[in-house]
Amino acid sequence: MIGADFDRVLADAQAGDEYAFARLWRDLNPALLRYLSLGGEMAEEVAAETWTTVVRGLTRFVGDETAWRAWVFTTARRRAVDAGRKRAREAGLGWRATTWGSDIAPDSADEVIEAETTEDMLRLVRSLPAAQAEAVLLRVVAGLPVAEVAELLGRSPGSVRVACHRGLEGLARKLAKQDVTESDLRALRG
Repeated sequence: MIGADFDRVLADAQAGDEYAFARLWRDLNPALLRYLSLGGEMAEEVAAETWTTVVRGLTRFVGDETAWRAWVFTTARRRAVDAGRKRAREAGLGWRATTWGSDIAPDSADEVIEAETTEDMLRLVRSLPAAQAEAVLLRVVAGLPVAEVAELLGRSPGSVRVACHRGLEGLARKLAKQDVTESDLRALRG
């Protein structure tokens, strides 16, 4: 998070300062890509579409850093849903797939080889039920407050808390079954 400098950085970006916008992008894009990884190989494409939309609406944005993050992630979710629907239509699935990746089998490349610990964790998160995975990514990875996640997902704050809690418990059980130790993680890092 940018913190105390956020208002100045945002104002400069809204005035056309490319360096200020780059700072906003560098701060948020890694978390955005991790969130969009729920959609598999579409993450970078959807992120690019998200940032294009954000640039178009940047001068109209008003709010603090939490509102900024919520706005960008809301935009990303909408672009991801649109991309998932387009992909479903192209795959001949019709309107059955209403969220990105919900009725589409995961790309086999996502399941091949563990690349890094971060990728391993994202793969584990993607193995959760969609509502839990999305809640965990928005709360833990994106750092959004419960109220913002609830609004973004169109759910109650209580259901977001429950989904996040169940998702984190599910991840803990999966990791326990795999008996992942610190030395295993170091070995994965190479």
